[in-house]
Amino acid sequence: MLNVTRVGVDLTKNLIQVCALDASGKVLANKSLPRDKFLAWCTEQLPSECLVAMEACSGSHHWARELNKRGFTAKIISASC
Repeated sequence: MLNVTRVGVDLTKNLIQVCALDASGKVLANKSLPRDKFLAWCTEQLPSECLVAMEACSGSHHWARELNKRGFTAKIISASC
């Protein structure tokens, strides 16, 4: 999945939903991952310059720090009302 340029992440309680897109916006992967497999999937499947975006929530800062440690660009997006 070297063509992935950005990933949208939905942080739920037990599973993390990821949607990987290429530069044109085509969906390359849309899957649910157990929380303990999320970082491994990112490091194995995504290029290091990939943008990973997630909605602000109680766990998003933790995940953003872990993704940044691994070379990704993690963005936290404010929740819309």
